[in-house]
Amino acid sequence: MSPPPPSSRSGAPSAVANSRENSAAANAAREFPANTEFSPAERTLLLSLAHESIRSALERREIPLESPTAHLAEPRGVFTSLYLREALRGCVGYVFPTTPLYRAVIETARAAAFDDNRFDPVKPDEAAGLHVELSILSPPQPILAEAVEVGRHGLLISWHGFRGLLLPQVPVEHGWNRITFLEQTCRKAGLPFDAWQKGATLEAFSAEVFGDATTVASC
Repeated sequence: MSPPPPSSRSGAPSAVANSRENSAAANAAREFPANTEFSPAERTLLLSLAHESIRSALERREIPLESPTAHLAEPRGVFTSLYLREALRGCVGYVFPTTPLYRAVIETARAAAFDDNRFDPVKPDEAAGLHVELSILSPPQPILAEAVEVGRHGLLISWHGFRGLLLPQVPVEHGWNRITFLEQTCRKAGLPFDAWQKGATLEAFSAEVFGDATTVASC
């Protein structure tokens, strides 16, 4: 999910005034989570599944759907982001833990490659150059606006049938403070910037983020 740029209404945070806040948030985001849940072998396996899902779709063949491990069969929310030459090429995710993780990775990788309507479908000659980033989500929990921490929380806002989500790494990469993060999550949902102050439901989640290589864009 591509983050909107800071609007003129909210304004980008001052680089001087917020330098300490942004530096601390950046450190938190890069180190987050403190206790990683997925081993290096599990991370490698999930990334391989994402790539194989895309290749198999291009080659019109089936992909095995058996669970690799019991842990990876647990239902989890996940966002799969694809990058080509360091530019976002697609991003699709499941917010809620309704699907076994390994299946969710397979399905969201294919959807990011072929069904993200912001981009043309991935072509066969692009597949080998794709870099995959996975953001595995904790279940969303209600949170007060003043408790939101940049670099720690992702946000999900809902109001009058509209819903929008931004991942924890998004405000860090854009240098947003807490207020701008809240406003931009509202914008993502198609809501007024101050909906978070007027009764919208606000939920937070964490994410364990890992990928093939360092990337510069955000879902």
